[in-house]
Amino acid sequence: MHYDLIDLKLFVAIADAGNVSRGGAACFLAPSSASLRIKRLEQALGAQLFKREARGVSLTRAGQVMLKHCRRCLTDLEQMHADLAPFANGIKAQISLSASSSAIATFVPNDLQPYLRAYPEVRISLEERLSEDTVEAVLSGRADLGIVTGRLEHPDLEFLPYRLNELVVVVPPDDPMARQEAVTFSACLDRPFICMNSDAAIYTYLVNQAAALHRHLDIRIQVSSFAAILSLIRAGAGIGLIPRPVLQTLNCDGVRLVLLDEDWAIRPLTLCRRRDDKHMTPYVKALQECLLSAAHAEWAPEQA
Repeated sequence: MHYDLIDLKLFVAIADAGNVSRGGAACFLAPSSASLRIKRLEQALGAQLFKREARGVSLTRAGQVMLKHCRRCLTDLEQMHADLAPFANGIKAQISLSASSSAIATFVPNDLQPYLRAYPEVRISLEERLSEDTVEAVLSGRADLGIVTGRLEHPDLEFLPYRLNELVVVVPPDDPMARQEAVTFSACLDRPFICMNSDAAIYTYLVNQAAALHRHLDIRIQVSSFAAILSLIRAGAGIGLIPRPVLQTLNCDGVRLVLLDEDWAIRPLTLCRRRDDKHMTPYVKALQECLLSAAHAEWAPEQA
């Protein structure tokens, strides 16, 4: 098939404009050149992409399918250029680190600082994923390292102790729970919850814990950030369970923290890597050592 990147960009521009002349102008092509390119593109594909109408053009069914794939191709190309651009500026490595939302919101940023200072020539792609998805990403090689919640097992992966993440109950100051030192999860289930959105790992975790008690969360509001949860709790909309380290970075005025009296309130975070590390670069090994040394330095005295 004989067509090029300009043809694909032109096709998308015309589809967006609904007009050959305007689409051609967006690609710096005269109307006649744009029309000829589209005609040759249709011939190469063996399908009509546009219906010619009195005031412009509209997509055929084949054109709709073509548009979906063209957008994806052009997006992937832009991402490729973005990923390659650092190497043109002297960057020596690109590392993919996958982690849970709570890990990214708490420990990871500070733990990365020594590494970034020591290796300014390295770029890190930090992607937020559920723990199961992180495991799959590390297995498939889409992630060099992962940080997951809980003590997981897989024959091809090794899970190294990283951090401890404690869940605490956050309530309005006038709530009866605010006068207690600790409460059970069962008692919390009698109250309306302010939760993260359903695609967050902590949401799934709390739903599963409620199901283990044959109960359900009474979810009043779902939001996309812990800061929003705090604001809603401060306004009296409900209660929430938030990792304690997250709260260290947020404004906790106007709320009260209560211990969650459950064994599972302490959630271990582990560093996930492939057991076969022959493909692990020195830069990835150095990142692993940096993360683990930062964790051990801070947590070893408390765990002892």
